Amino acid sequence: VQLQASGGGLVQAGGSLRLSCAASGRTFSTYAMGWFRQNPGKEREFVAAISWSGGSTYYADSVKGRFTISRDSAKNTVYLQMNSLKPEDTAVYYCAADLRSVRTIVAGDVNYWGQGTQVTVSS
Repeated sequence: VQLQASGGGLVQAGGSLRLSCAASGRTFSTYAMGWFRQNPGKEREFVAAISWSGGSTYYADSVKGRFTISRDSAKNTVYLQMNSLKPEDTAVYYCAADLRSVRTIVAGDVNYWGQGTQVTVSS
């Protein structure tokens, strides 16, 4: 599967952005999907994940209540709605896909990675 992320940009603290990740290749609806982020010199960290059915979602504690992950199987796309953004949310955001389960994504064990999209939150 190929993953194409988009939607990053520069936003002021308190603002919102919506990231999109379009998937192509094998059947999108069979994949659990997720988002991670990374800053230079730091490890890639889990942000959010959604099961293949969309029935289960998981979030890092740092983004709970502010970020929402969703998926549209008709468009083969997963979204990350980011509200109340903080400067510490600044990072390159990566989408991820895995055939096994949403829990493997939460654990950082991912089959497929997309390219990153930069999110910068100014104070």
